[in-house]
Amino acid sequence: MIPRVHDMGHDTRGLVAYLYGPGKAEEHVNPHLVAAWDSQAPDPVPDSEATYGDLQRLLDQPVMALPESARPDEYVWHLSVRAAPEDPILTDEQWADIARRMVAATGIAPEGDDAACRWAAVRHADDHIHIVATVVREDGRQARIRQDGARSQAEARKVEIDYGLRRLNVGDGTAAKRPTSAERHKANRQGKERTPREELRETVRRAAAGVASEEEFFDRLAAAGLLIRQRTAPSGDLLGYKVALPDDRNEDQEPIYYSGSTLAPDLSLPRIRKRWADDLTGHQSDAATDRSSSSPRISPSAARRQATTAVWQAVLILDQGDDGQIAAHLAAAGEVLDALAKTSAAHTRRELRDAAWAFERATRSHVQAERGHDRALRQAARDLVYSGPALGRGEDGATTAMLIDMAFFLVSAAAHWHAKKEHAQQAAAARQAADHLRAAYQAAAPPYLGVMHQRGRRLSHPLQRKQAAHLRRAVPELAEQILAEPGWHALAATLADVENAGHDPAALLAEAAERRELDTAESISDVMVWRLRRLADLPADASTGPESSTTKGVPKGQTRQKATPPPQNTSATRTGTREPRR
Repeated sequence: MIPRVHDMGHDTRGLVAYLYGPGKAEEHVNPHLVAAWDSQAPDPVPDSEATYGDLQRLLDQPVMALPESARPDEYVWHLSVRAAPEDPILTDEQWADIARRMVAATGIAPEGDDAACRWAAVRHADDHIHIVATVVREDGRQARIRQDGARSQAEARKVEIDYGLRRLNVGDGTAAKRPTSAERHKANRQGKERTPREELRETVRRAAAGVASEEEFFDRLAAAGLLIRQRTAPSGDLLGYKVALPDDRNEDQEPIYYSGSTLAPDLSLPRIRKRWADDLTGHQSDAATDRSSSSPRISPSAARRQATTAVWQAVLILDQGDDGQIAAHLAAAGEVLDALAKTSAAHTRRELRDAAWAFERATRSHVQAERGHDRALRQAARDLVYSGPALGRGEDGATTAMLIDMAFFLVSAAAHWHAKKEHAQQAAAARQAADHLRAAYQAAAPPYLGVMHQRGRRLSHPLQRKQAAHLRRAVPELAEQILAEPGWHALAATLADVENAGHDPAALLAEAAERRELDTAESISDVMVWRLRRLADLPADASTGPESSTTKGVPKGQTRQKATPPPQNTSATRTGTREPRR
């Protein structure tokens, strides 16, 4: 149940007329009174003798009884209370009880207070009510309604328990503004999955992923097909911006614009500028790397491989970094997911888009982000965007699976951190994003793991025993569990590739296993396959045999040098923790 305190006003009749009227999109159905301060309060429904003015005059009476000089400028209080979409339809009597509880909790009409404010609750839809009140009490004093928003939220949590409704997580004021009823009804009439506000928020977030300058940001917005208005100071300095969808227009056929800050708190121009601010050493971020048409273009697979390394380093930070660093990494991780969704192949695009959409909520909290620590992730997002769309096959598809695998662990670590900080909404959002990443991984990985599985089954028995020996030497406590997994053959093929490329399989396997505990992973083999192929710089698409896939391009008589693992931040290395279950 979602209560929302609206801005105070001074036009009681105007609000009453809106609540009983058809609504901006004719979404108001059967408006009627469900409760009020007085059981005899007029209900100006159609075909009734009562008028809007009758209800307005009675509500305003305590205000008008004051001398004009003593009347507050803003005295009309407005609260809407909405049930969750999956909640059952409540009766008028139930909504009346909820209304009374809300006015009592917020200080409008405390229980047993005969001199409380006058109020009325109007229902004009199945899923919500509006409460209008005037804040001057019957005794002429003004109601004490400080913290009315927080109090209404606390009461809503109790209502959810008492009525068996969906229990929502407690918010902290950092969530993006929800679409209004009119916006939702309009989207439904037009057969659209999301409201213009939501579509614009997603488009602007994608445009901001890895961006390095204002010019680049606005170029991306224009390339996405948005209409843009910029707000400038008399000096010519850019102060802000608004965006609109070309086909979203009002009754006068004018585009409906939304400012960045009304789409989400972190999409205002000042907040976006912070993303490309100088790092802690005073040097410009690597995100300023030239990506013009004349510069060498990174391939989609190379961008995904580099992003996997950056995400892994972020996982280490989330394990033991300080809060400011973690907050910066979570914000930048959202950019990586936005960029990955934007450039993904069709068979993973929907789940990745939903993962990015869900994780958006997990990128914001009251913890102040220390910018500069997130340079690697922001560069990864930038490279993903400029590498262009990835094919759903070959090395592009395989490195996509590799990156999704690592992103799952980052998002799971984010859920754990938010839960530890008691950020309920953010933790729930991260868990939801992890579910979508799991589904995307299951769509992306099987073709490549299947190839490696068949190659592993075709290895000679002596070679299979040799790889099993490497496994037992590297991770003796997990070896038997891994050998019993269906994915063992894919791991055996990868170990053969590792050895063929000139690495020590046992040493590299131990290195990969040391970084995080693996005993709670559903498929340790899958996780180790991608980690080994990344650490050894092996092709993610192992469609050729171990004798040729890893030595291609190495001069005769030489072995490939061992790939240098990404530098570790010793202060962030995880100890005594377990890997999230996938």
